[in-house]
Amino acid sequence: MADLNYLTKETLAQMREELNKLKSSGRAEIAGQIAEAREKGDLKENAEYDAAKEAQGHHEAKIAQLEAAIVSARVIDAKDIDVSKVSVLSKVEVTNLGSKKTVVYQLVSEREADIKLGKISVTSPIGKGLLGKQIGDVAEVTTPGGALKFKIESISI
Repeated sequence: MADLNYLTKETLAQMREELNKLKSSGRAEIAGQIAEAREKGDLKENAEYDAAKEAQGHHEAKIAQLEAAIVSARVIDAKDIDVSKVSVLSKVEVTNLGSKKTVVYQLVSEREADIKLGKISVTSPIGKGLLGKQIGDVAEVTTPGGALKFKIESISI
């Protein structure tokens, strides 16, 4: 069984909407491309047909990946979050002890991660290092850029 995929209700709804679109209009569009390429003659030497079939394979793989993510999804409600420790969907204010800079991160699923919005994945090195920590704890994180230490200043929703 796949790992659980913790999501907000809104993200799960977006994923279902995307899946429906891929299954309906996306499949129809690719079927049209294949039919059009098939009309152009010998399939052995038809680059358009090969490209359309390859696109179909990628499309079906994306559908399968999205279906698996939805099946393994667990919706988390903000009211259920324990702010005594860092967990999925919590916002955590940390101070980088090396640079003395303070930042706020929200720990989210890989699908929702967006560093520009301060949302980091729970599977990222920093996300993994912060999970389970409490206010005042120091998280030692090994990143591709080297070891970092973060002091947990506050935890909120």
